[in-house]
Amino acid sequence: MSLKIAFIGFGKSANRYHLPYLNIRSDFEVVKVYTRKPVDESLKEPYESQGTIFTNDLDSVLNDPEIDLVTICTPASTHYQLAKQVILAKKSVIVEKPFVDSVEHAKELLSLAKEIGVIAIPYQNRRFDGDYLAVKQVIEQGFLGNILEVESHIDYYRPNTVVNSGTKEQGTFYGLGIHLMDRMVALFGRPDAAVYDIRNNEKADAVDNYFDVDLHYGTTNKVKVKAEFVVASDYPRFIVHGTNGSFIKYGADQQENDLKAGIMPGTPGFGEDSPMYYGVANYHNSNGDWIKKQIKTPQGDYGQFYDSVYETLINDQPKIVTDEQAITDIELLEAGFKQPSPSVYQLPKFSESN
Repeated sequence: MSLKIAFIGFGKSANRYHLPYLNIRSDFEVVKVYTRKPVDESLKEPYESQGTIFTNDLDSVLNDPEIDLVTICTPASTHYQLAKQVILAKKSVIVEKPFVDSVEHAKELLSLAKEIGVIAIPYQNRRFDGDYLAVKQVIEQGFLGNILEVESHIDYYRPNTVVNSGTKEQGTFYGLGIHLMDRMVALFGRPDAAVYDIRNNEKADAVDNYFDVDLHYGTTNKVKVKAEFVVASDYPRFIVHGTNGSFIKYGADQQENDLKAGIMPGTPGFGEDSPMYYGVANYHNSNGDWIKKQIKTPQGDYGQFYDSVYETLINDQPKIVTDEQAITDIELLEAGFKQPSPSVYQLPKFSESN
């Protein structure tokens, strides 16, 4: 059985991070695309030739009884209102990150979706980055022992590119921090406290281009997530320290680089990491011998997010991003701006209703 899916938005996000993966999945049929902006005919043609209808009438999507699922790929400020319209139209919805702007809105949408009998879920595709999958594999295999510290970076050398003022949702913490924190919440659960340093380190009155955030899990595990736009030398994407050893991984996931080069999912070698960037584990085994070895990077595949949604809708499997995780992610984002940085936020026990 295939799911009939529609897209709201047809920009870079839809064309780079979503549609190329759906094009090779027979479980999905893209039936409509809603966009308010004129679209280059060369971009539309491959989809129109397969029967996809492009429209500037949102109601034609919301009122189409054939559509099972809608993906929203529009600016963050529009997510809440559009997702609510989709849910009220009795359709399941995938919302590009960040899901919404506030915990209040996140809880409202997730509760409304349950009440109506559909699903609402944020598109946390970076859970399927190869570098993250390597770290997840190493941690779950257990040979590092108890995890004491994790550090995760997304750094660039792009000076003077984040210089405009705007809302918090337009800054780097909402844009990139959501990925880094969601992956740690998926690995370790809800933290006890968060310590924030969020700012623009080039222009004081612009939206943030820098964050350094520590998530504390009791007194035994600290996770640092960090992004900066003025870093000229490569830093590890991940550093993991445990009671038995360490793991260090350089190099970003290759899916985006391949997509930019016009290499599509399904092509042999798509998204494969170079062996020179395989992570290195250094640990001692049960005999006390020190082992140092490269760990082959697992294959990244953002399309697996859609595979999981299919399993949820068709086979009643749990959502890959649970409601608690989705709410915690937004709570961590929102809390970063409740006080001027640097600041500390103590997370209360989780409750969907409060």
